[in-house]
Amino acid sequence: ELSGAPSRARIALKVLEGAPAREGAVIVDAAGAEVGVVTSGGFSPTLGHPIAIGFAPPALCAPGRRLGVVVRGRTWPVETTDLPFVPHRYVRRP
Repeated sequence: ELSGAPSRARIALKVLEGAPAREGAVIVDAAGAEVGVVTSGGFSPTLGHPIAIGFAPPALCAPGRRLGVVVRGRTWPVETTDLPFVPHRYVRRP
């Protein structure tokens, strides 16, 4: 792993519509090809929409990219985003 480029990276997803993606849901690209897997997900009351985290190829992890997740046999649109989902508001003093 240290000698080469990683084959997968952590990806943060904002579910644009539909059901929340849960552990084991498949992440697909625009063509419908399987590119990754969701490791955790659910509804975020703070943000008001479902979110998820998973693993996918590093090239697909840039914020703002449109992908899809398969939940109960149906593909729902998602958008990659930055972590943390909710920015912190505290100031760390030196």
